[in-house]
This record gives sequence, C-alpha cells and structure tokens, in this order.
Amino acid sequence: MDEAIEQRRNRSPLTKLLRGIRSFADPRCYLHGFRLLHYYYNAHVRQVARLTRGTKVRIAPNACFTNAERIRLGDRVQIGARCFLWAGDHGGAITVGNDTTFGPEVMVTASNYGSAADRPVLEQPKDERDITIGSDVWIGSKVVVAAGVTIGDGCIVGAGSVVTKDLPAGAICAGVPAKVLRMRG
Repeated sequence: MDEAIEQRRNRSPLTKLLRGIRSFADPRCYLHGFRLLHYYYNAHVRQVARLTRGTKVRIAPNACFTNAERIRLGDRVQIGARCFLWAGDHGGAITVGNDTTFGPEVMVTASNYGSAADRPVLEQPKDERDITIGSDVWIGSKVVVAAGVTIGDGCIVGAGSVVTKDLPAGAICAGVPAKVLRMRG
C-alpha cells in the first residue's frame, strides 16, 4: 500500500514542478551547456573556416568537420544535417566535386584504426587514405564512406549504405557493403 501512495505522490503536479526547479538550480546543467558550445566551436565554427570550398556551398549548422584543412568542397555542394566529414590527422584528404549532395547523418572518414590483435585499437597506427567523391553525386541519409574510396561522377548511393570500395560513375548503389544495383539513365 505504501508503494501506491508513493507512486501517486511522485506523479503530482507539485512534485513535478519542484523537480523542474531543482534541475534548473543544478550548476551541472549550465556547465554541460558550455561543453556543448565548446564542442560546436571546435567541430564546426573553427573547422569551417579551414575548409577549401567553392561557391554557393550550403552546410547545415550542425555538420561536423575534423582536420578540415584537408577537406575540399566543389561548387554548389550541400552538406546535410548532422553530417561528419573527418579527414585524417596527417594524411587522408577528402575531395568533393561540384553539385554533390549529402543527405542527413552521412559519415565520411579518411582515417581508420588498425585491427591487429597484439595491441589495443587506440595504440595501433591509423590507416589514412584519400577519399574522392565526384561531381553530381547524391549520397543518401546515414551513408558511411570509408577511407580510400572513390565515388564516381553522377553516382547515387542509397540510404544506409556502407561504401568500402570504389563505385563507378553513373551507378546507383546501395547495401552493406554498397554494390552497383544498376546504371543511371
């Protein structure tokens, strides 16, 4: 019976109001906001200034870039919401051609960790290889593009695909790993 009374008390409007006031009074709430602003500055604001980009490039305000000095965007490129373009720390550039569109939550990484069993993943040398994405390419939502890949001009990559190998120009591709389904036109 005591549990039922306690559950009703926890659902009362006054209890909810008091919990809300308490959460606003907690200084950790505001410190977290500063951490988010700092991350946003380092992953977007500062990095966008380092990009090499053509004219009329559109970038969602929550896109994330790493080592943007090794990222080149052509004219009229569109980067969707929550996209991540990560060039390598020492090599591994990303080049995107003109008129290419990235759907939301696309991940392009020119750097991968090794996978040898003799030491932890974070202690292994990175595999940094260039990524080239051609012109007039449409990359669907939540696509992952791995290091060393070339996506040819006019390619369409279906949502949720994982691109681990080169894709030819004019191909419509999808899957994990991405494969050519058919050619455009």
